[in-house]
Amino acid sequence: MDSEKECEMTRTKRRERQAGLETVGSNMGLCGWLLVLFSILLTLLTLPVSIWMCIKIVKEYERAIIFRLGRILRGGAKGPGLFFILPCTDSFINVDMRTITFDIPPQEVLTKDSVTVSVDGVVYYHVQNATLAVANITNADAATRLLAQTTLRNVLGTKNLSEILSDREEIAHSMHSTLDDATDDWGIKVERVELKDVKLPLQLQRAMAAEAEATREARAKVIAAEGEMNASRALKEAAMVIAEAPSALQLRYLQTLNTIAAEKNSTIIFPLPIDMMQGFLKR
Repeated sequence: MDSEKECEMTRTKRRERQAGLETVGSNMGLCGWLLVLFSILLTLLTLPVSIWMCIKIVKEYERAIIFRLGRILRGGAKGPGLFFILPCTDSFINVDMRTITFDIPPQEVLTKDSVTVSVDGVVYYHVQNATLAVANITNADAATRLLAQTTLRNVLGTKNLSEILSDREEIAHSMHSTLDDATDDWGIKVERVELKDVKLPLQLQRAMAAEAEATREARAKVIAAEGEMNASRALKEAAMVIAEAPSALQLRYLQTLNTIAAEKNSTIIFPLPIDMMQGFLKR
């Protein structure tokens, strides 16, 4: 409940701050109003030449923040299309509203289990509120880049190496939530965060490769042992069957000789059992 109240109070403060930035009060003072009236009069006297200084155009993907005597003009951002300014008292800043993509440089991070890894990523964001992006921060793009680098290091510092390698989507989602909350006051909406590559030290790569190879060899030996055990059981059953009929052993012996003779044309010398010749000896 306390966290929900704090979130609601934070949203209320943000709305009040935004409303205060997007409106200009009537407290410009007498001098301010005189300067505005003088600017309007000067524009009217220099028509039609001054009209070219008053008309400004912003593109479809841009918004213009107009400052009148240093204060943001009522109504917030202008555009796209045509808008008018007073040459002497007004100035404006164009803000690009398109999605911006930047790479997070490789960061050397010490994981929770004391392993040094190099991780980089990519961030997609766009300016959601042009007024806040101009009034609340000096350089929103540079601030977002630095914050992304710091967030990447902080998030990965709480993870083990195995978690970094297997839970990349969860890490990206955690970074996305953190960046989106932190940049909300700047009028920036983080759309997507992705981890690109995780580079391990060469010695660690060799150790992991050796571990994987040892694991595969152990698994292969277990499989071979299971095969030998199954084969011995089958041979035992075959021996029990042959023991019941002694002539079956002789037939198997002749079948083996036939198989050997079929593979290569060669002379095979083999001992002939005496019991097979008893029938001929009696005759």
